[in-house]
Amino acid sequence: MNAFPSSSALTFADLTTIGVGGPISRFVEPASRVGIIEAVEDADRAGLPLCVIGGGSNMLAADDAFEGVVVRDGCRAITVPDEAAPVENGEHIVHVNAEAGCNWDDFVAFAVSLGLTGVEGLSGIPGMVGASVVQNIGAYGQEVAASVESVEVWDREAKRVQYLGAVDLRFAYRSSALKTSMYAAPGVPGPRFFPTPRYVVLSVTFRLIHRSYGVVSNGQLAKALGVGVGDKLDTAAIREAVLAVRAAKGMLEDAGRYANPAMQGTKREENIRAALASQQAATGGEGPDWDRHSCGSFFMNPILSVRAADALPADAPRFPATTADGSPAVKTSAAWLIDHAGFHKGYAVATGAPAALSSRHTLALTNRGGAKASDIAALSTAVRDGVQSVYGVRLIPEPVVIGMNLVAD
Repeated sequence: MNAFPSSSALTFADLTTIGVGGPISRFVEPASRVGIIEAVEDADRAGLPLCVIGGGSNMLAADDAFEGVVVRDGCRAITVPDEAAPVENGEHIVHVNAEAGCNWDDFVAFAVSLGLTGVEGLSGIPGMVGASVVQNIGAYGQEVAASVESVEVWDREAKRVQYLGAVDLRFAYRSSALKTSMYAAPGVPGPRFFPTPRYVVLSVTFRLIHRSYGVVSNGQLAKALGVGVGDKLDTAAIREAVLAVRAAKGMLEDAGRYANPAMQGTKREENIRAALASQQAATGGEGPDWDRHSCGSFFMNPILSVRAADALPADAPRFPATTADGSPAVKTSAAWLIDHAGFHKGYAVATGAPAALSSRHTLALTNRGGAKASDIAALSTAVRDGVQSVYGVRLIPEPVVIGMNLVAD
């Protein structure tokens, strides 16, 4: 187990894609399943704040010191337990197990290389496998929930390993039973399990389909590929198109972050080299791409009552949705609300501010170099309050926010 005591001066800025956040009192990176459980148990027994971190792509930590323990899973193996692909409903199903500390895009690349479909639309999403099921990541017509067979977790309350299936996980839009276990309300930390859920992911078993093609189920992706929605296309081609679309929006991580000693070993070297080459070709240089220094999509797309959605302008995006209790609802676009409330690409609270909306995507809040967490918070508050003033909709941050309140005044 790698341990970095407080004298190491490791910070959340070293570990997160947005590159902000204060010093960490103690950081450990166990390289075994038992070591992960022991590190979590040690912190819980001592009554210390616990943060289990993955790739740091969906996290915003305050500038103040974190007086607790940060644990990063050093277990990164991917295995295929099936001896042969069983046939279910006419499809050849392959189960693939990935440990929680495995880089998510490493996993996607591995699956595509084996001729498996089910996660190619999620290519390029920063982070680790463990976080993917907590957040129920989704993009371009796919959600991780659709491919999850089971999740192995350490239950911090029952103090035992459990295996959770789809029903137990209660997947919803950017949510799961894992995520809700640490919140009292959307964006409001719970009194006991925060910023780490009650259930700490140890590994995930995916149920993927063995075939050479995927189905293009998203209009934006179909346009990029020059095909129609519902068309079948080589899975590797879909992956490359997704990466290209995400790169154009600045919604990939800056591959240069893996030169940081704190990030070494967390992503496969061949995939780092490929990501760096692609980034340098896109930007025309070897320097940082500041649009990628973000938490990804910063605000969740609001789920509104039918009545609230009716109050929006006629051209506001509307998609069928349901509330947590199953009632009919409408999902709208946070990016549309932000832009139409007057916060356009590149917006900053002041000229020369080190935090600004991405120059390519209004949903990403970015560190333009030298930003502090307080700068990101000020930008978040300005956008949140502006959207509420214009449309009466309160945006909720998508990242795990540590040491700051970005929901209530």
